[in-house]
Amino acid sequence: MLTFAPGTQALRCNHCGTENQITPDASALIEELDYLKQLQTAHTEHSGAEAIVFHCDGCGAESTLPDETTAGNCPFCGRAVVATGAAKRVIKPRSLLPFAIPKTDAKAKFETWIGSLWFAPRKLSKQVKSDGISGVYVPAWTYDCVAATTYTGQRGTHYMVSESYTSIENGRSVRRTRSVQRTRWNSAAGNVTDSFDDVLVLADRALPDDLRNKLSGWDLANLTAYEDAYLSGFVAEAYQVDLPEGFTLAQQVMQPQIQTSVRADIGGDEQRIDDMQSQYDRITFKHILLPLWISAYRYNDKTFHFVINGRTGTVFGQRPYSAIKIAATVLVVLLIVGILVLLFMNK
Repeated sequence: MLTFAPGTQALRCNHCGTENQITPDASALIEELDYLKQLQTAHTEHSGAEAIVFHCDGCGAESTLPDETTAGNCPFCGRAVVATGAAKRVIKPRSLLPFAIPKTDAKAKFETWIGSLWFAPRKLSKQVKSDGISGVYVPAWTYDCVAATTYTGQRGTHYMVSESYTSIENGRSVRRTRSVQRTRWNSAAGNVTDSFDDVLVLADRALPDDLRNKLSGWDLANLTAYEDAYLSGFVAEAYQVDLPEGFTLAQQVMQPQIQTSVRADIGGDEQRIDDMQSQYDRITFKHILLPLWISAYRYNDKTFHFVINGRTGTVFGQRPYSAIKIAATVLVVLLIVGILVLLFMNK
């Protein structure tokens, strides 16, 4: 059984170490696909590829298991998954970021992270082991487009005025003046155009939102043309956020940049945006796979998730807290404060 060796361009035998180099398809291109054309052909027999997708009843994740595998554990929640999945027509990924962090490094990072947690339960590091860490390719969409936005709003211009006020000085009422800033508002309307490149949207639903929102900084410039060999020994999650829903989420990602452009176009010292209407044109997309080392560990009947960016080694995780340790720390702090107050009062 040869599996992809992270950080290399080879498949490696886990028993003898023999390596077979992966030969990329020279004709394979990493290209943007037409979004509207894909939607129009979404229901045709040539629109995608058949894949056996296994659904986890525990967390809802859908993934493909390695060839010849009939059972395994869901990497997102640890629940057993049996190969009783059904065929599903999907858009096949055409590019990916291969794993660069080996499993041994991922396990070491996990153990270091567990051991460094403040206020963690005392038994956590003994009960939770790194054996359950799995390499998973998580699906994602990237979108390119041009957004033409028509807006109405208000331009605020600051000006200064003098106002009188009364203050009490030496027991007497004294009349003073001071400069105060005011804002004059005028109506504004116009059009702005923004171009977007590789707006990334993760297409899974299994990862918790707090972890999914932290996964950024992917080196998309280093995408590699898809080869089945890169998935050997790893789990590939099937997308649960489809192409149109992904673009709706991408529009939310684009909104801050569009708002910044609108405010710059309004000008003045302050801006108010009353309405924005965007038209998205020249929309293209890529379906890609991103590498994550994932562990779902349980403590006191609750599941916690831990992920490592398979390219950079950046660690993100959920963790339990020890109420006893926190309470003890609070009591110690209160005791120290009480002693300091007594010493101060007795001076």
